[in-house]
Amino acid sequence: MTDKRVSAGSGLEIHYDSILEDVSKVIDAARRTAARSVNCIMTAAYWFVGRRIVEFEQKGEKRAAYGEELLERLSVDLGKCYGRGFSRQNLQQMRQFYLLYLPEKIYQTASGELAGTLGTMICQTPSGISSESSLVDIARRFPLPWSAYVRLLSVKNENARRFYEAEALRGGWSVRQLDRQINSQFYERVALSREKAAMLEKAEVGLPEDAVTPEAAIKDPYVLEFLNLKDEYSESDLEEALIQRLEDFLLELGDDFAFIGRQRRLRVGDEWYRVDLLFFHRRLRALIVIDLKIGKFTHADAGRMHLYLNYAREHWTNEGENPPVGLILCAQKDAAVARYALEGLPNKVLAAEYRTTLPDEAQLAEELVRARRLLESRRAPKGS
Repeated sequence: MTDKRVSAGSGLEIHYDSILEDVSKVIDAARRTAARSVNCIMTAAYWFVGRRIVEFEQKGEKRAAYGEELLERLSVDLGKCYGRGFSRQNLQQMRQFYLLYLPEKIYQTASGELAGTLGTMICQTPSGISSESSLVDIARRFPLPWSAYVRLLSVKNENARRFYEAEALRGGWSVRQLDRQINSQFYERVALSREKAAMLEKAEVGLPEDAVTPEAAIKDPYVLEFLNLKDEYSESDLEEALIQRLEDFLLELGDDFAFIGRQRRLRVGDEWYRVDLLFFHRRLRALIVIDLKIGKFTHADAGRMHLYLNYAREHWTNEGENPPVGLILCAQKDAAVARYALEGLPNKVLAAEYRTTLPDEAQLAEELVRARRLLESRRAPKGS
């Protein structure tokens, strides 16, 4: 008897790979959607857990005094029933999560249909908060995974927290990307940048977990408000202030920077030069040569840094290290001048601005709203 599967022969083979690929895409998409749905439902559940804890604590001073004991007992009993995920610290995070996303705040930002549902939920009794419909309704407000909201809990500035939440959702950031943007003070740097829309667009593209580039490692601008410099200061004043507050400067630079020295001397021909600051970047595995400038960036700064890097590559770079990277830290730069002065050099040279003060918080928020509108208008189809 002939096997019908074999008799289908080449007719099936011609189309099979395409069919398999399409079916696999559907299943993968369904699994991703299901995972996101489960994440949203669990985040909503944690919101309700936090709400119930807060409601208990708010019913008089006597109840509030039992707050710590409540968390300890809940942690033990929930752990017995549901396993890991309900430690005292996790329950405390759920409590904090609810306090940061109170019903009235959710109500203000929700759509009309959802706002009506949430308005009803605000008046619900504790016994009614665990219904499936309530979980689904609240889950719509929390589309990010729980781990992302846990990371957002550490952002004390409410405007910054809303910004990171919105950008994470809009750009599809992973929790790793979100963490990187928060650690690099992306909110403040976008607000200070002259190219706000470009920075927002750049942030939507994730970096491979195992790759790092000089452009990604170097911020622009740097926020050096901790220096407390006077209105007028020299480059030596700036350098001295950075050394005096080296720990704060290293935090602003990033986790992978290690300080090597200051005013490192080098001799080229009959001339002596000094490098302002010298660092090493662990992930780049390269020296970072920093030239400080209190004025505006010029093409001459690029030429001087090019000389420094050629010397550093020959005399200061150890075996196994990558070529050194130059950073010209200036008070002001023209994007066009920087581009034509720095592009195409055999050495990697970057220019970044620094700020010694932060603008008013309301101004930061307004600037970011305008930048986002500008970016969206650029993407809108012509004639729409």
